[in-house]
Amino acid sequence: MLVATTEIPVRYAETDQMGVVYHANYLIWMELGRTAFIEELGFNYAELEKDGILSPVIDIHVSYKKPVRYGETATVKTWVEAYDGFRVKYGYEIITAEGELAVTGFTEHVCVKKDSFRPVAFRRIHPTWHAAYEKVKKNSQEG
Repeated sequence: MLVATTEIPVRYAETDQMGVVYHANYLIWMELGRTAFIEELGFNYAELEKDGILSPVIDIHVSYKKPVRYGETATVKTWVEAYDGFRVKYGYEIITAEGELAVTGFTEHVCVKKDSFRPVAFRRIHPTWHAAYEKVKKNSQEG
């Protein structure tokens, strides 16, 4: 199983009145982690969009464990939790600078045609990317 790590220096603008990272900003960090994961596999989401394919979020879950504060550096860990050739579920952990678990979560995505928003099987439209996900997903026989 491949786990990509992305360092996030916490900016002042990302915090709320309590001095901790505003809850919705963790979703942005998850997107940064997902993009880094895809790039680490050798692919590029922007290129997928140029081919007329989008990958909208169809489900999301976030569990907050410990706050992250301005001036700290958080680490986002990202992996493929599940993949079936049609849906992909990314798993995330956000770790504090002290190595403590701050956030866990997942996002689930499908691929759709940009012009019609009709779902398409990822394994058919991008077999190389499909093979890479099969190899690195959690509990894969090869990964």
